Amino acid sequence: MQRGEGAIAGLANGHAGYRELVLHELFSFPNPVNETSARLVAGVVAVLSVLTLAFQQGWLLPVLAYGFVARALTGPTLSPLGLLVTRVITPRLRVRHRYAPGPAKRFAQTIGAVFTVTATVLWFGFGLHTAALVLVGVIAFFATLESAFGFCVGCQVFYLGMRLGIVPASVCEDCARVLAGT
Repeated sequence: MQRGEGAIAGLANGHAGYRELVLHELFSFPNPVNETSARLVAGVVAVLSVLTLAFQQGWLLPVLAYGFVARALTGPTLSPLGLLVTRVITPRLRVRHRYAPGPAKRFAQTIGAVFTVTATVLWFGFGLHTAALVLVGVIAFFATLESAFGFCVGCQVFYLGMRLGIVPASVCEDCARVLAGT
């Protein structure tokens, strides 16, 4: 066998698009999303947010921010909490699982990412602890609504965007069908 003829060389040379496929899979988001998993993750986020507020623990902000960014970009794939919930906890629960459209949940995770990254920058970059804690308070409130009542504020904003025509129906066909009542 000549140098460059092995299995590794075959992958590199003979599988055009392999890297793009891997990246596409890495940065995919589940659709639909298991509501049980979403509510469990939201419960942990609510607890971490309340701890951050109650004890003014700024070191938790990057932890929260990483989680939201990871889940917004890749679903549970790069989120330790997301993986724990989707692969270990949810499968062991004996409950009837409900599902929600993925694009709306991804939008909600993105809102969480914006809030927590901004809070992290305010806390560590500018020393604006009160402003950072206000944003964390909003996250704590939203995460509590999701966890306790299954009410996803970010999803509702996404649906409003669809109703107003800001978000095209093609972005989430399942959402469009729900909004149309069919």
